[in-house]
Amino acid sequence: MTTARRDTYTPETLLSVAVQVFIERGYDGTSMEHLSKAAGISKSSIYHHVSGKEELLRRAVSRALDELFGILDEEHARVGSAAGRLEYVVRRMVEVLMAELPYVTLLLRVRGNTDTERWALERRREFDHRVAALLKAAAVEGDVRADVEVRLATRLVFGMINSIVEWYRPEGPDGRGGAGGAGEGEVVDAVVRLVFGGLRKAS
Repeated sequence: MTTARRDTYTPETLLSVAVQVFIERGYDGTSMEHLSKAAGISKSSIYHHVSGKEELLRRAVSRALDELFGILDEEHARVGSAAGRLEYVVRRMVEVLMAELPYVTLLLRVRGNTDTERWALERRREFDHRVAALLKAAAVEGDVRADVEVRLATRLVFGMINSIVEWYRPEGPDGRGGAGGAGEGEVVDAVVRLVFGGLRKAS
């Protein structure tokens, strides 16, 4: 289990450690005692900064959600053809997932047992719907195939992207990415090629 050095403790360190513990033990299986031991500080020190573990969870999933929703506000996600915007969004989703790997991993594992988890799930659904709307618009414009139902295609795309959290590690044994030696850029390019190789309408 990840343990922070007491002399390097900061609120950001606490959040980072909490995310790792939540992932390792599950949110429901994590107590403040577990967080205290992993962070190398007392429980009272934790309570000095946050009201409890649910606040840490909300901060963590908010970080992931803010990064994902931020993609939709970027210029290339708002200007141009629907297919071009969709391709840009897919590329950026993979980049964000790998840059914020622990936080996105935790977001994908929330189960809806608390108010924060239910809020996070609702926000995830909102993001999914906005991406699905781009895919639907691209089909209407004739740039992607229309013989695959939009909701199914969206789920398959998200399934491919979200599965990255299960196997990708920033550093592999050879110092490169953790996907058979593939670096981050290679993973991004591979996902985009596979997704749009299947989605684009044959010319």
